[in-house]
Amino acid sequence: MKSNSDADDFVKSSCGVTLYPDLCYETLSAYASTIQTSPRELANAALNVSLNEAKNTSALVLKLSRERELRPREAGAVKDCVENMRESVEELRQSLQAMKDLEGPEFEFQMSNIQTWVSAALTNEDTCTDNFQGKAMNGNVKDTIRTSIVRVSQLTSNALALINNTT
Repeated sequence: MKSNSDADDFVKSSCGVTLYPDLCYETLSAYASTIQTSPRELANAALNVSLNEAKNTSALVLKLSRERELRPREAGAVKDCVENMRESVEELRQSLQAMKDLEGPEFEFQMSNIQTWVSAALTNEDTCTDNFQGKAMNGNVKDTIRTSIVRVSQLTSNALALINNTT
């Protein structure tokens, strides 16, 4: 078994392939003892972190969708975002499930599916933030949702980079 500093160094250096290396290390270093020096375990941990953040964001957006003070355009954007986040969570779930079955002759095919699902999750997250462009939106709702979505998008982007690095 590798020492914890080896595992920690592995996480830190692996996070170098991501667009958000500081966030990557900050969110994954706690799992270093499980990850050790396994690119697959690292990608798995990154997917888990992303999925948990997507679930939290989805719950937040759903809660905000029930606010009474939303103007029609805001209500529509939030409603669309609820759907985008629901899809994102499902795609990340599918990816995590497929990561468990990455063996044998189906490896390449499964890995391709995982990359597609994580990319689709990222697209859904981006679509959600796109809905909040413009000045017609309530500043508080817009800022709350955007802050949360940006974080989950960054985590999903990191997970995709780490997945791409396992192939």
